[in-house]
Order: sequence, then C-alpha cells, then structure tokens
Amino acid sequence: MKEFWVASGHHLTRLDGAGRMVVTDDLLLAWLARPEVVPPPDACMAERVLHARLMRAPRGPVSAAEISAIADADARENWTLLIALRDRLIAAGTVEAGYLALVREGENGGVKLPLVFYDQLVQLVLRNALDGCEDVRMLRAAEMFFRPQRAHFQDDALMLADDELVAELEVDQHQNPLMAMMSGGVSALDVLGEGNGWTYWSRSDAHTMVLLFGADPKAREAFARVIAAFLRHLLGLEVQVTPRVRADEVDLRWFVGLDPVGTAIGNALWHGQPVKDTLVGLFALGIEPASAVLPEVAGHPVWLLLGMGKDRVIRMKPQNLIAGLPLATGPRGRA
Repeated sequence: MKEFWVASGHHLTRLDGAGRMVVTDDLLLAWLARPEVVPPPDACMAERVLHARLMRAPRGPVSAAEISAIADADARENWTLLIALRDRLIAAGTVEAGYLALVREGENGGVKLPLVFYDQLVQLVLRNALDGCEDVRMLRAAEMFFRPQRAHFQDDALMLADDELVAELEVDQHQNPLMAMMSGGVSALDVLGEGNGWTYWSRSDAHTMVLLFGADPKAREAFARVIAAFLRHLLGLEVQVTPRVRADEVDLRWFVGLDPVGTAIGNALWHGQPVKDTLVGLFALGIEPASAVLPEVAGHPVWLLLGMGKDRVIRMKPQNLIAGLPLATGPRGRA
C-alpha cells in the first residue's frame, strides 16, 4: 500500500473496530513536538515546565492556574487552545468523534478553535478515509479540504496551486514572482497529469503539484468523490456527488457553501441579489434514502457551491458539510 501525507500523523494512531482513529499518546506527543508548540529559548520557566511535564505524560491534567502562570500572553492563548483541543479529543475517544464534537460545539456557540487546528484534523480524517486510495487526482483534490488554494487562469482554465507554497515563492528574492513565471504555463510547478501522477507519492507532503481544476473533468469528479468519502467516513452517509458545468435549472431550495465565498454566492442567489464573486465549482449532492433528508428536500439535490474571492484564494470549510446538510434527524456522526 502506498503511503501519503505522512505529516498528518496517521501512522501514530491505531484504529478501533469501526475503523476510526483512537487518540494515542504518540499522536499527542507529535503535536506537543510541533515547532509552534515547543517553548522558544526565551520562554518563561512556567511554560517550559508545563511542556516538559506533558512530554512525559501527554494526557496529564492542566489547570487554569498553570496556564495563567505563563508570562507571554500569546503563549497563554496558544496553550489554552491546545489543551482544549486535546481534552475534547481524549473525551471523544477518536479523532473523528472529536472533530464532529468540535464542529457541532462551535456551531452552537461553544469553543471556537483556530482554523489551523481544524485543518490538521481534517487532513488526519481524510488520510484515514482515503487509506488505500491510489487515485492521485483524488488525493490532490482532497488537499483543497485542508490547504487554501491560490487560483490562476490559463487559457480560461482554472488551475489551483497551494497558497502557502505560492506565497513562499513570491517572497523569495532569488526567484521571480509566481505570477510572472506563470506566463505561458506554470513553469515553476508541475501540473498534475497522466504522465507525472506517479511522482505524487514522493511529494505529497510538499504540496507542489498544481491541480487543473477547471479544464480537467477528472479533477472535478475526483473532488466530488472526496466529498462522498468524507461524508461516508464521518456521518455514515451514502451520497452521490455530481459535478455540474452549467448552472441552468438549478433549484436552490437547499445549498451548502463549501467555503465562505460559496456561501455568500448562495445567499445572494437565494435573495435575488447580484453575485459579486466567482463561482468555481458547482456540485449536485443526492442523499439516499429519501427518508434521510427533510421532507421539503426529498427528491431534490443539495447544491454545493465553491467560490473564489477577489484575492483568488479558495479557503474550504468542510465543517459546512457536517453542519449544513438537510438531514431529517440532524448530523448522524458515529462515535
């Protein structure tokens, strides 16, 4: 079986009987060893002592007083959020159940963690959901769920590159800005195609391949299959997701924005207002059986909208899929 996304930490988990990732000490230790968590050289003694204690016992209790004793305000906030994440995952038992609990808690006004925490969890969930997948288009499309994408149009075809990587290239004084290099094609990065797909396995953690999202129907179909796999793994739902090229005869009786811009586009269309942003993805999602959805939606697709703002960055919010579907009994995530 081919390996991918090693940085997700999937190999540090173990699966329970339902195929879900048990929160292990090894996974917690890996998070504690991240550069943004390890106390810097100038950190106060309270922070260094707390970190050292957790490296010995990653499930150990952490009191509010211990965090309050940390001198740096940013460090106090970081530790508060990290411990909140840890405690909710431990209480849930599995990564999947913890992610669902955090999403629902956030939707109900509870603790809201930084997006980077959700991105890390989504990557881990998808790594498990797609274990054994050998379709590199699916894996590259799945990166959209947890890594913002910078859009570029070439010959009217939408191409997506990793936004963080693009930003690094743009600030590198030894290279030309990426947009200049893109004249006549993405010469700085490889566009995923039939001839180079085999290279994805060795570079999946580098996120260096461009996805030809607009002109390659296989890329949009792969993205649709990732959505189905995500919902099947987390909610136990069997869905059919179909890419649509045209928006003719779209009945928006129920829609889900896959990102904030997609939500804004859907709201504008719903209220009959002008659409200010760009719709880059439209998908029809069908849920079976019909009894699984609200009566007013039964027999009709749920429309999924993916948008792009003025900055040409696509920032997916996969938690919208968890909170936004018209399920008859609410989200059905398994523990």
